[in-house]
Amino acid sequence: MAAPKKSVAPAGQATGNGASLPVPPEFNREQELRALHDMLLIRRFEEKAGQLYGMGAIGGFCHLYIGQEAIVVGMQMALKLGDQVITGYRDHGHMLACGMDAKGVMAELTGRQGGYSKGKGGSMHMFSKEKNFYGGHGIVGAQVSLGTGLAFANRYRGNDFVSLAYFGDGASNQGQVYESFNMAELWKLPVIYIIENNRYAMGTSVTRSSAQTDFSKRGVSFNIPGEQVDGMDVRAVKAAGDKAVAYCREGKGPYILEMQTYRYRGHSMSDPAKYRTREEVDKVRHDQDPIEQVRNRLLAEKVTEQELKAIDAEVRDVVNAAAEFAQHDPEPDASELYTDVYR
Repeated sequence: MAAPKKSVAPAGQATGNGASLPVPPEFNREQELRALHDMLLIRRFEEKAGQLYGMGAIGGFCHLYIGQEAIVVGMQMALKLGDQVITGYRDHGHMLACGMDAKGVMAELTGRQGGYSKGKGGSMHMFSKEKNFYGGHGIVGAQVSLGTGLAFANRYRGNDFVSLAYFGDGASNQGQVYESFNMAELWKLPVIYIIENNRYAMGTSVTRSSAQTDFSKRGVSFNIPGEQVDGMDVRAVKAAGDKAVAYCREGKGPYILEMQTYRYRGHSMSDPAKYRTREEVDKVRHDQDPIEQVRNRLLAEKVTEQELKAIDAEVRDVVNAAAEFAQHDPEPDASELYTDVYR
């Protein structure tokens, strides 16, 4: 049985639940250029990671973020230094958006000593205390309770930092998610739960796997406010992020943002994605691609094609340098097996 077709609803158009997403505020030229650069960095990095995986340079699991770039880029634009990010295993984009070095991320993918986890963590397990990125977690939904714990630490210390816990539509049905919701609202913890609803989880349409497909309502029974966001428009994400961050910083408790998005590749590199049609994917790419939306707005504002190509070329140089480093950096010494282990 083929999965029912359901595309992301652009701003101003009705969602699958009958609601209408608000038209986002405009970006200025500097914001548009920053968003374009950061989303292109993620896109080109993931494309290169896919190539290296196909060459056998990357082993194990590899989950690409292509198509969802506007979410992490828009949310990072709403944060301040000290705010924390934690996510699941589709995590490379989150790392790069947090400012982690592309060489260190790519080197971890290839299992080299210069990787963020010294070549021992791989695609799903990277961390950076310096950039307030707390992982990459392979257990579905585990990061939600950990992200709630980060928010508890902020409340305990009396600061005004906010924790962002990213998870997908599939993880939304996990029990620990609702335990976290309950605790967060009881203690008014400053955590934003960001549901990256790419419609297919590991390979099953949300209409076949979830009784409530409006994920912004998942916190209703806990009195947690939520809203649906056009996760393909970086401006909409930034606006929703600003609102949610302000709510948390004011001590009002947790907030839920359902980012309606779409991944172009399968769940992982080993997934042929036969549960959806090529026409469906191509239509989203053509109509709603987050990067093309920004490019088109910049072109309309008289930014030249040459300027945009220069940004892309700069990003490609960074990614190519990362790939070169990741293929020639030494592998970790065998003695590393016994480091960073708690007894």
